Amino acid sequence: MQFSENWLRSLVDTELDSQALSHALTMAGLEVEEMQPVAAAFSKVVVAKIISAEKHPDADRLQVCQVDVGLSAPLQIVCGAANARAGLIAPCALVGAELPGISIKQAKVRGIESFGMMCSSKELGITAEATGLLELDNDAVVGQDIREYLDLNDHLFTLKLTPNRSDCLSLTGIARDVAAITGATTHFTAVSPVVAEHADAKQVVVSEPVACPRYCGRLITGINAKAETPTWMVRRLERSGLRSISVVVDITNYVLLALGQPMHAFDAAKLHGDINVRFAKTGESIALLNDQTIELKADDLVIADDSGALALAGVMGGKPSAVGDTTTDIFLESAFFMPAVIAGKARRLGFSTDSSYRFERGVDFGNTRNAIEYATSLIKTLCGGQVGPITEVMASLPARDAVKLRMSRLISVLGISLKQQNVAQLLTQLGFAFECADDVFTVTPPSYRFDITIEEDLIEEIARLHGYDHIPATPPVAALNMLAAPEQQLHLNQLRDGLVSAGYQEVVTYSFVDESWERDLLGNHSPIKLKNPIASNLSVMRTSLWGGLLDTLTYNLNRKQERAYLFEIGAVYQQQASAYHETTRVSGLAYGSAKPQQWAANNADVDFFDVKAHVDSLLGADGLLKQVVYEKSEHSALHPGQTARILLNGKAVGWLGKLHPKWQQHYDLAKSAYLFELDADALVSRTLPVYQEVSKLMPVRRDLAIVLDESIAVQVVLNAINEEKIPLIADAALFDLYQGKGVPESKKSLALSVLMHDTQKTLTDSDADAAIANLLQLLKIKFDAELRN
Repeated sequence: MQFSENWLRSLVDTELDSQALSHALTMAGLEVEEMQPVAAAFSKVVVAKIISAEKHPDADRLQVCQVDVGLSAPLQIVCGAANARAGLIAPCALVGAELPGISIKQAKVRGIESFGMMCSSKELGITAEATGLLELDNDAVVGQDIREYLDLNDHLFTLKLTPNRSDCLSLTGIARDVAAITGATTHFTAVSPVVAEHADAKQVVVSEPVACPRYCGRLITGINAKAETPTWMVRRLERSGLRSISVVVDITNYVLLALGQPMHAFDAAKLHGDINVRFAKTGESIALLNDQTIELKADDLVIADDSGALALAGVMGGKPSAVGDTTTDIFLESAFFMPAVIAGKARRLGFSTDSSYRFERGVDFGNTRNAIEYATSLIKTLCGGQVGPITEVMASLPARDAVKLRMSRLISVLGISLKQQNVAQLLTQLGFAFECADDVFTVTPPSYRFDITIEEDLIEEIARLHGYDHIPATPPVAALNMLAAPEQQLHLNQLRDGLVSAGYQEVVTYSFVDESWERDLLGNHSPIKLKNPIASNLSVMRTSLWGGLLDTLTYNLNRKQERAYLFEIGAVYQQQASAYHETTRVSGLAYGSAKPQQWAANNADVDFFDVKAHVDSLLGADGLLKQVVYEKSEHSALHPGQTARILLNGKAVGWLGKLHPKWQQHYDLAKSAYLFELDADALVSRTLPVYQEVSKLMPVRRDLAIVLDESIAVQVVLNAINEEKIPLIADAALFDLYQGKGVPESKKSLALSVLMHDTQKTLTDSDADAAIANLLQLLKIKFDAELRN
């Protein structure tokens, strides 16, 4: 909402200067987004009249003018403007004047003395461009300061209003709020009803009284549509962001800005029959004033006559019935349309109008008749004509239900102590009708305040008028106790630290991904789709972090980064039945050399076992490693021969593997990339260690080689040994695997190191032999394993 400060001050008598007024409005919730002068600063520029203009003897485009500036004698001024002529009244900058970027001095122009400069609107800083001198009205007083004559000591205020403050979409509403904020006096001009001069009227039928509870219309005949719009009105319109069109349209726009009531004028000669306010019929269309022809929908409210739709109610008038220069009779409309009926209509059509912007937020239905009387008086004054009676149709207007405000609730919410008389004074300043009993105010909101419906609305009004800067910022007082960190739970930051220590860099990617990633890379054919994606390639929710990591890898490779170790800790989303589930995953990607380039080590590429070691460090940091199993499996994104399903305590918690060759080709990767992904909950949950006595005695180590079927996984063998808990055997580990000469086909030889100890005594050979015998018996029973000869 843009408006002239001087127009506002003509309605409310406030002593605040421009800056203070801007601050007061902002602190009261009417944010002043911008405040700028209507013209740049300049001085010593007056209204002047060119007495004579003669051709310069030495320049074809220059004229030597004798100019009356209100002094005892005219000034000689050389001027090059094309419209400079005798009798023209225009601004003149005197010697010593300071214009934007120009200092005016006495000078010789092609040998002729010049004692000033005739000015255009551009040179005064009023407009960006100008084609000649700024021509003034003939009633301008010669010698008057041009700033005073053109009312240039003014500022343009632009308010950034919240949607609930539709009452401030008019100068009257803003002035009313300024008076409430500052306690100033308003000077609203009382509008007297215009006496009808003839009995002619248009019959009005409101077929949709719920959508249009109030409609006023008036026939005015014999107007002069070619009359000039007065300068003061044009100036106020332009400083509010509206251009002057024609006198009738300018008047309706002026009433819109002054009172906040949108209006429309129809050319009465182009109307056929009575006026009907109804919803559009099937297949009906209308040509709007913006030259756009639209097909109307069933929920479009229209103003119609016997020939069809004349205007889209609350949005824009129709072109066939528009007022033109030849118009002599008009039908003037002022109505109240329910906000829900108008909301979204202009947006659906791809444009916005001042009328729709106000109607969809709520217009003062108590001002409908007053607005048509005001517009009528202006038309009568500026255009002449004979006024007919007002035809008014009224149904059930929106109820203004009383809202209760409890003093106890007010004090509790604001946290300050207010007296009842203070609250009563603030409500009076707002113009609210109220009663008070037992510290409870019963407030009836006026017709222009659609936003007052609940107690909290009144509390907000009291707060903003009392002044937000008068409400102390009291910090809350509360006891802060450190919460005990559970020993069974790691923090995600500990996992981050571990990965960063291994050389990984953390990335953060979108939870929204391309549907093709889910379908092709992860084999998910039913991803969670977004109803309103921010981009076409971010249309579904991710079920894995790998897509983002691969995209980040590609981004870095395209910028000549040949080595990338990336990880992300983030949420993934699955749909199970009708419910959505969010889980946190830890995912990583390794590409390029195993170590940063250095002189002391070869530059070998990272492989499966390098990344497996990184995963082991994540899983084994708290002693869980012995419960981890890497099980051969298959995944749509991973290489069939280098893919492992990670099991923790028998439960699947993640994946590890080499990127599938087809995806390596798809992403145009010169080398292999290795990926892992783990359930974060499984990583951060841990079992506390149980105390075991540490032996002070030397352990005994025995190495043995067993032959068993090659299909039996080594991890299965080691798990069986650990689960059996054979006395004296503390640990068993693989240190060699052999297949070849001396080992039967379809068999393999596993070389195991077996560590034995006793916390109470030194082991003898017989003790060790007995333990090894028990171990071999276990391997024979479970795996048909034989001691290799």
